[in-house]
Amino acid sequence: MSTDLVQAGGALAIRPDQTDWTPQQGAVLRQSGIDNQVASEELSAFLHLCQRTRLDPFSRQIYLIGRWDNRQQRKVYTPQTSIDGYRVIAHRVVAEQGGHLGYEDNMWCDKDGRWQDVWLSDAPPAAAKVTVIRNGQRFPAVALFREYVQTNKDNRPIGLWGKMPAGQLAKCAEALALRKAFPHDLAGVYTAEEMAQADNPVPADERHLRQVQSGEGDPWATPGPQRNAAVKGRSQPAQDFADDAAKAADQAAVKEIYRQARAAGLLDETVKTIDRELLELGAYLIARGQELAAPAPVGAADATGGDAEPVATTVVGSPEDEHAAAIDELREAATAARLEDFDNGARMALGMPIEQASADAIRALAEQIRPAA
Repeated sequence: MSTDLVQAGGALAIRPDQTDWTPQQGAVLRQSGIDNQVASEELSAFLHLCQRTRLDPFSRQIYLIGRWDNRQQRKVYTPQTSIDGYRVIAHRVVAEQGGHLGYEDNMWCDKDGRWQDVWLSDAPPAAAKVTVIRNGQRFPAVALFREYVQTNKDNRPIGLWGKMPAGQLAKCAEALALRKAFPHDLAGVYTAEEMAQADNPVPADERHLRQVQSGEGDPWATPGPQRNAAVKGRSQPAQDFADDAAKAADQAAVKEIYRQARAAGLLDETVKTIDRELLELGAYLIARGQELAAPAPVGAADATGGDAEPVATTVVGSPEDEHAAAIDELREAATAARLEDFDNGARMALGMPIEQASADAIRALAEQIRPAA
């Protein structure tokens, strides 16, 4: 390949008003490994994503990876970047829009639920936690090793997952946190570290799920003075939201609490529930909303006036149930926003068929398009 073809400028430069790949661009994309099985919709979505993220596919800042799909009997192409690509986008947004971007110290967790700020063990960590701070608001995220590790047919970690598991897992947690902090800028593109497990010989039964069964403590809760204060004096903001939800008389009140907690970035915080269980605030509010939900009389109007934001209805269940519930939430949000052509629109926004997207990614998209109350 000639050196002039891989330059960001010249004939390969992607224009903001461009609606299709030029013949030269298409030729270089195919030289990079994209074959004729790629769908035109996938190429169009990829172009839109490159324009939105301003990552250069010809410098390998972003690329399409094809994986065989048994249902479609063809390769399905997914946009990917590296964690460095995520960082470039995040720093660019902050530089252009103003504000501040920072991080708290990375944390790793062992199999017994003990968190450490440096990982020295030869065994891989069970989880990693990264917290991004954007304009003073915290966006924490936890990645579990078993959900992201890339393995061989013997279920042994391979590549960098075998050599540097703590670093790889921290990259996955950072990608989750950055996507929460910059949902509009990073939606539809995933990092190579996150997607490595998609090439495992046996796909994982569940991804991006962290379920807490009734009566079970949360093994990933980060200990600290603030959380201890919440247990004793219930002074932590997240705990206050949980206490208010426990006293709520109807589902509409819980929906409003959920909306306020989400705006405050507290849905991932661990709280103590009325049953003395440890749960993430978001999961508890969803469960509390279900408790207060009662069948409405025939012909009765919605107590919220029809414009209240729905609270997700699935907390614990099979991966299939979680995925189906997430699709229902996205469809409901698209209907409320009066968006047409649901299937194609979701595919373009997610960068992949909706059946292949994780429940977390689908719910994140629903949050973006759901009209403000």
